[in-house]
Amino acid sequence: MGQKDVISKKLIQRIAVDLAVYLLKLDIEFDELELLSSENMRVEERRADLVAKVTQKDEIFILHIEIQNNNDPEMALRMLRYYTDIAFNYPNISIRQYVIYIGKAKLAMHPERQDRGLKYQYNMIDMHNIDYKKLLAQNSPDAMVLAILCDFNVDTDSVAVNTIVQLLHKRLHDNPKRFREYMYMLEVLSDNRNLKVAIKEAETVITNVKVENLPSYELGMEKGIEKGIEKGIEKGIEKGMEKVILQMLQKNTAEIVSELTGITISDIVNIKNKATTKH
Repeated sequence: MGQKDVISKKLIQRIAVDLAVYLLKLDIEFDELELLSSENMRVEERRADLVAKVTQKDEIFILHIEIQNNNDPEMALRMLRYYTDIAFNYPNISIRQYVIYIGKAKLAMHPERQDRGLKYQYNMIDMHNIDYKKLLAQNSPDAMVLAILCDFNVDTDSVAVNTIVQLLHKRLHDNPKRFREYMYMLEVLSDNRNLKVAIKEAETVITNVKVENLPSYELGMEKGIEKGIEKGIEKGIEKGMEKVILQMLQKNTAEIVSELTGITISDIVNIKNKATTKH
């Protein structure tokens, strides 16, 4: 799973649990799931692949999830190969495999492979059968994030993504740090559907409404660049970013602003003192 550096293992674990609970209907708690390294397996280095060990009171099993955005005629063979690789690494633990299909074309893959003396099956979830508004209606940030994988029905990508981001912001507007974490999760999953542009547009709408709730440092810097910043923080962050920082300080402490933007507390204090001296 080649995630961005800013995506921590804990967030990927959160995504795995959410997929299990909301889409696979498995009764799994956060501390019952442990991500496993696929370094010694042939599980492809794709963002969607998740291999985890689930420990519950009555059983222990390996959970393998694949998010697939196209109909692969060899999917069953690939999943069988993954099964044997995982089984070799964890020979005494049962394995549950799921393919979550999010492609635009109608699902045409078969969740089994049969040959003489061989009958192999895995589980298939077709996201065409899940209305994204049903997940949004649960009013859970975790469910809202997973809605990005669902069928948008008659809504355009732009409308659906904007709806998801707006509801997520409404649910978490009083906790900027948590909102930012869920936005990162949303960006990770949206890559599977090529929705990065729509996500960025929706984020921009939010930042235009409340600049102190910047969902990512990247957006904050882009906002500063639009106002004339070209050299960033290398020389103390000038005019445009200073204005953004001062606006954020009106409702947040220097510590919170530092956490949201990645700018050191000392630089933030200097900006504040500089503005105070001018007045």
